[in-house]
Amino acid sequence: MGGSALTDKNIDVPEGDVNRQDIPVTYVPARNMIFLAFAASYAEKIGAQDIFIGVSEVDYSGYVDCRQEFLDAMEKAINKGTVCGVEGKTIKINAPFINMTKAEEIKLGMELGVDYSLTWSCYKGEDKACGVCDSCLLRLKAFKEAGFEDPIEYKEAK
Repeated sequence: MGGSALTDKNIDVPEGDVNRQDIPVTYVPARNMIFLAFAASYAEKIGAQDIFIGVSEVDYSGYVDCRQEFLDAMEKAINKGTVCGVEGKTIKINAPFINMTKAEEIKLGMELGVDYSLTWSCYKGEDKACGVCDSCLLRLKAFKEAGFEDPIEYKEAK
């Protein structure tokens, strides 16, 4: 597909910056829009009226499709562009983590018994997490702020 370090092998995944203010080269054009469109299609097919997405607006790393404003616009578009929406059986986009920090998400996961050794955040897709891309740095920061040790192995960590 191209257009992002995550979808184009010719664009390197850069080392991360947890204080980034700009939109990173790892932004995949319209990724959450695509996910939500597929989810809406499936929801309409099975008669579901709720879609859940795990985005956070608090520390969203500059990804514009992780904001409540975007989710509201997508929900409106879904309900204007589906038969179920037009017939009054609207689909709601739920984002339970929208106002949570990643550290708060880690704490909640620990309370719920999530086995974080089975989770992955690294952008590089290698055998071990790199420990230096934006996603790894944000994950490591979240675990530290939450007071837990990240159980996965890293090639290197800052």
